[in-house]
Amino acid sequence: MIALPRLFPAPTADPAGGAAGLRRFWAFGRREWLALALYALAFAAAHRLSHLWSGSGFYSLWFPAAGLRLALMWRLGWRLTPVIALIEIVDNAVFGFIAFDWAGGAMTVWGIVRPVLAYGLTIAGIQWLATRRRATLLSAPMPFGLAATLAPLVGAALAVPQAIHNPELTGVTNMREVIVSLSAFVVGDLLGTLFVAPPLLWIADLGAGGRGRGDPLRLGRPSVAAMVETVMVLALGLGLSRVLEAGGLGMQPAPVLVAVAWIGLRFGRAVAWGALLVIVLLVLPDTAGMMGTPERLQRHLALATIVVAGYLAGSFADAQAAARAKLERRDRLLFQAERLKTLRAMSVAVIHEASQPLSTLAIEARHLRSLTADLGGEIAESAALIDRKADHLATMIRRLRLFGGHAADRPQPVAIAALVEMVVPLARAEARDAGVPLEIGGVAPDRAVLAQEVELAQALMNLVRNAVQAARALDPPPPVTLSAAVDGDRAILSVTNRTAPLSAPKDGGMGVGTFIARAIAEAHGGTLSRDQSPDGMVVAALSLPLVEAR
Repeated sequence: MIALPRLFPAPTADPAGGAAGLRRFWAFGRREWLALALYALAFAAAHRLSHLWSGSGFYSLWFPAAGLRLALMWRLGWRLTPVIALIEIVDNAVFGFIAFDWAGGAMTVWGIVRPVLAYGLTIAGIQWLATRRRATLLSAPMPFGLAATLAPLVGAALAVPQAIHNPELTGVTNMREVIVSLSAFVVGDLLGTLFVAPPLLWIADLGAGGRGRGDPLRLGRPSVAAMVETVMVLALGLGLSRVLEAGGLGMQPAPVLVAVAWIGLRFGRAVAWGALLVIVLLVLPDTAGMMGTPERLQRHLALATIVVAGYLAGSFADAQAAARAKLERRDRLLFQAERLKTLRAMSVAVIHEASQPLSTLAIEARHLRSLTADLGGEIAESAALIDRKADHLATMIRRLRLFGGHAADRPQPVAIAALVEMVVPLARAEARDAGVPLEIGGVAPDRAVLAQEVELAQALMNLVRNAVQAARALDPPPPVTLSAAVDGDRAILSVTNRTAPLSAPKDGGMGVGTFIARAIAEAHGGTLSRDQSPDGMVVAALSLPLVEAR
């Protein structure tokens, strides 16, 4: 099987210039080129295999190459569309499917490029919508199921003009055969995308340590009751279909469709795909080889309907499970927020009671130091020590009042240097307790962001805490670096640390710290990114818009 690398991010605007950003967008690394080379070999083999299910017309009723194409595009992004089109052109030319005359060759090449373009446009559109909508229908893993279902339909829609005006290029002679041919295209691609692409992506996610597109499988260890229910429901559906066929009603897919939809809704995509595997293995061997196109098309239409219903039902169930888990985590955060609210009220009361005596103590200690400065010796040193400690306690109380007071809720311009200065004492204490060195990088002192200072400090502190927890797992613990820089009109607050190479992302515990940091960043009009290189270097960066400091 083709090994698929991790998903690469979509292109972003380049402040230094559009040409440079475009060059970076189309630059491929070693893993991308390896995936493309494997795709070329796998596509050629799958293309040849699909001929077992071809008939009158140009298209195959079982086209596994479409699943390879969708999996690669979904994993690496729609930017691969031109390269994949070129690979498929070369494969078809090698096997002699392209005529080398100008008119026929050009139309054949367009027929090869057209479905690749349709897949690229579909994936780009659905991924764009999924990042901007919050509906359940576009919650992971539903976007992939929709892309696998819609891409063949878009490809068939783009093929309609050529099929009508140049039917001879696809081996058909009349409108009826055109309709049959396009139906074969849709059915063959649907069976390929929904049956071949999912296991490839799941295997790729397992090879990448579970890091994929955020479409987790509910695998686990199925209970005996779940296995018995799955087998019984599937057997009942297949049995009813056989009974209806034996009764002279022909092949009726409805019982099997209801069975796989039930299995998908109950147990998710993985179990539904296993049930679909059983059905596909029962149908495809019978339809390979010598069979009339109408009969094969009828069987494959029924099979495609069952596969679409089963996979989308499983995807919907997994999306619902993910949504429930997200709501449960948000509920836990709300409970934690309520406890923190109570703690804040209690701390404000304590701080208020302690601030007045400490202020008096600091004033008296400063006065005592001034009186004993000329005496020298131990008296002067002790007075100076008392003054420093009292001033330190007064400073701590002022910071606690800032965190607990309502003034912290009002956004105001905050200097980047002041923000880092607020976080450093707390970060140094945690890093020292964990035995992890903390380094402070360069800071732009004259730039500011509009922020709720305490919340932003909390977000930055959460990132430092996650980095310290990841670094302490290594021996010896590598340093954690906190730095602030300016990139165009944005401030970049970065926390850098090293983990084990290619280790799974560490967000600290259940990921609540990172979840809160991302929510705070988005509330301030910014973003939180986390990039990990193959050597284990991790950079978590808060990007915030700059404002003029007052």
